[in-house]
Amino acid sequence: MDLAIVIAVVVVALVFDYTNGFHDAANAIATAVSTRALTPRIALTLAAVMNFVGAFLGQKVAHTVSDVIDVSAMGSSAGLVVVMAALLGAISWNLITWYFGLPSSSSHALIGGLVGAALAAGAIVHWVTILDKVVIPMVLSPVVGFGLAFLVMLAIMWIFRRRNPHRVSRGFRLAQTVSAAALALGHGLQDAQKTMGVIFLSLITAGYLPETETDLPVWVIAAAAAAISLGTYSGGFRIMRTLGRRIIHLDPPHAFAAESVGATVLYATAYLWQAPVSTTHVITSAVMGSGATRRLSAVRWGVAQNIVAAWVLTFPAAGLVAAVVFWVLRYVLQLP
Repeated sequence: MDLAIVIAVVVVALVFDYTNGFHDAANAIATAVSTRALTPRIALTLAAVMNFVGAFLGQKVAHTVSDVIDVSAMGSSAGLVVVMAALLGAISWNLITWYFGLPSSSSHALIGGLVGAALAAGAIVHWVTILDKVVIPMVLSPVVGFGLAFLVMLAIMWIFRRRNPHRVSRGFRLAQTVSAAALALGHGLQDAQKTMGVIFLSLITAGYLPETETDLPVWVIAAAAAAISLGTYSGGFRIMRTLGRRIIHLDPPHAFAAESVGATVLYATAYLWQAPVSTTHVITSAVMGSGATRRLSAVRWGVAQNIVAAWVLTFPAAGLVAAVVFWVLRYVLQLP
C-alpha cells in the first residue's frame, strides 16, 4: 500500500510542480513581454529553459521545505496521506487564483497545505522553521524588493538623465533578455526545489531513504525540473496581464530594474537564507517599487491591494483545503 501511495504522491507533486510552472510563468516574463522586449512565445521558451537549468543549482530550499513538518511518528501510510493532502490543497488554491488572474504564491500555498494537513492529522509542525524560513522572509522579501527596485531605478534615471531617451529605451529592451533570463533562473532555483522537498519528504516517510540522507536523488531533481519547465512553457497569460500591465505600464528601464532586483533577491534568499520565498511576491513588489519612481499614483494600488489580499489568504485557504482533503482521505482509506 505504501508503494502505491508514494507513487501517487510523486505524481501529484509533479502535477503541483506543473501548475506552479504555468501559474508562475508570468513572474519571469510579464515585464519583458509588456515592454515588447520579447514575444510571448520566445519569452515562455526562454523561461522554460532557464527554469530547468535553475532547478539543478541548489538543494537548500528543498531541505527547508522537507523540514516544515514531521510525520515520522504517525506511521508511513498516514504520513504519506498528510503530504498528499498538502499537495492537493496547494494545487486547488493555485487553480483558483490562476482562474481569477491573481499572482498568489505557489510556495506559500504549499507550505500552508503542509501545515493545514499536519494540524488536521495531529502531526508535528516545526513552527520555528516556519517563522525563520517562511514568515520572516515572506514579509521582508517584498519590502526589500520594493525598496531595492526603487533605488536601482533612481540610479538608472540619474545615470542616463542626459542620454537620448529612445536610445536608452532600446538598450534596456535588449538588456531585458538577460534580466528576464536571470529571473527565470531564480524561479527554477526557488520553486522547483519546493517540489523536490515534498518528494524527498515522502521518500523518507515511506522508508525509501534514510532520515540522515542529505542528497536528493538525481531523478527527483530531473523530474521536478522537467515538470516546472513544461508548466512554464504551457503559459500563464491571465496572470501575465495582471503583472505586466494592470499594476503599472512599464517601459524597458523600469522593467529591467524590477527583473534584476527580483533575480538578486531570489538568489540571495536561496543560497544565504535557504528560505522558500515567493517569486510572485518578489517580482510584484519590485515592479511596484520600480514604477513608484515616476510617482506613487502611477501604481494602480487597487490592483495591488487585491494581490496583497490573495497573499494573505493563501496560507489559511490552502491549509483549510488540505485539512479537509486529509479528513476525506483518512475516511476513504480507513486510516486510524
